[in-house]
Amino acid sequence: MKKSSKNPRILIVTPEITYLPDGMGNMYNKLRAKAGGLADVSASLVGALFRQGSDVHVALPHYRRMFHVEIGNLISEELRMYNNHLTDNRIHLAEDRIFYYRKSVYSNYSTDSELQALAFQREVINNIIPRVNPDLIHCNDWMTGLIPAYARRLGIPCLFTVHNIHTQKLTMDTIEDRGIDVAGFWNNLYFERPPHNYEESRSSNHVDLLTSGIFGAHFINTVSPEFLNEIVNGSHDFIPSQVRREIQGKFHAGCAKGILNAPDENDRPETDPNLVKQYDRNTQAEGKRANKTAFQQKTGLNVDPQAPLLFWPSRLDPMQKGCQLLADILYRVIEKYRYLNLQIAIIANGSYQGVFHDIVNFHNLHTNVTVCDFDDPLSHLGFGASDFILIPSRFEPCGLPQMTCQYYGGLPIAMNTGGLHDTVEHLSEDGSRGNGFRFDNHDSNGLFWAIDEAVRFYEKGQEFRNKVITRVMQQAEQRFNHDNTAQEYIKIYEAMLQRPLVRDIK
Repeated sequence: MKKSSKNPRILIVTPEITYLPDGMGNMYNKLRAKAGGLADVSASLVGALFRQGSDVHVALPHYRRMFHVEIGNLISEELRMYNNHLTDNRIHLAEDRIFYYRKSVYSNYSTDSELQALAFQREVINNIIPRVNPDLIHCNDWMTGLIPAYARRLGIPCLFTVHNIHTQKLTMDTIEDRGIDVAGFWNNLYFERPPHNYEESRSSNHVDLLTSGIFGAHFINTVSPEFLNEIVNGSHDFIPSQVRREIQGKFHAGCAKGILNAPDENDRPETDPNLVKQYDRNTQAEGKRANKTAFQQKTGLNVDPQAPLLFWPSRLDPMQKGCQLLADILYRVIEKYRYLNLQIAIIANGSYQGVFHDIVNFHNLHTNVTVCDFDDPLSHLGFGASDFILIPSRFEPCGLPQMTCQYYGGLPIAMNTGGLHDTVEHLSEDGSRGNGFRFDNHDSNGLFWAIDEAVRFYEKGQEFRNKVITRVMQQAEQRFNHDNTAQEYIKIYEAMLQRPLVRDIK
């Protein structure tokens, strides 16, 4: 049957991405710029859309240095051809010198981040959207917060994904000075105070970029269902009131949803090159034993493959990650379980690292506790070596380590909040249900109780543990994957477009 409806064109606007599928452009395998889960979600969504035949396009900054392009070795004609190979396909790079020599996606300087965000959005608004002519635009986080307002002016449906509660505030004259003609869509932006008119607000009334993205979009999502519920219900006092109000409004209008992120597809024990012995769920006992021994040797811990190993994989941020809870009980945990030679490995940077060094030095815990700067290969080995992962976050929009560790045969010890609530279920007594150890009270006693539960499970013996871990690894593969995540986004796209993404055209 002949169908004349065209295949809808989707433009995904993201400041970071990990990979693109073969066929989207000649340099697809060069484009890797990652700071967090946003890069993985963007990559998985693009890949799933492309594989099913959708007309998907991607807009991202041209991070030449991170994309491994040696500009000095290219003459101008080669550089022109390189850019054309990308932009003539489905990859559209925002060009500005501010991106070219960056070593990381985000800067520690707020002014630099503002200029970067404005340069990116200028290119998307002025050049990429007119070139692509999309049927739907999907924006991500505050660095794309102006685009939903522009899309609304054009009548293009726009989805805005809130990955992190972080924003920047700028006046319209600052935005316009960077080449964005905001006068045409200023009334779709969110301001610090209600604007009387454009002229009055141009230089004195700040635009909130994150809240503007939420306000201007037709539909929004957070990166876990529970975190969305927590925002709507007012569970967290750190959420700015304007962000909460706008998300509440979208939620009660039926225009908000929580969709879980998924771990990086490259983080699998079967293929991880950082492991001394690769393994799958059927060989996990032998594989983890070999990796634990290697990890202990590398970090100065007592070499004991029978010792329960607890691994801290997240940054040492006391505002969110709960590292102060572990610091409060570190000595007591080691002393209580010294008969098991229990060990704790912290492979992370952050303001609390010095506190852990002081505790270890004061109590001479060096053979049972290691504290190292973050190192990606060592962190991967830690996932392969450890029995448990410590994630006592005060809040967590999604979180990835609690899912990643299950792929590697580790069980999370996690606070019952946000994405941790959605991905960690307390292990049942017989081991037939659950995948970790979850506590409800965010204090050191709550964390100590969860560690006690984990050790009680560990002491049930290798045979019992193997059965549980094999089940957890299998269920993690089925549940926490990019195809599942992408399908949830596709459902939103189709609802916004009110038609399937792909139609048979004959």
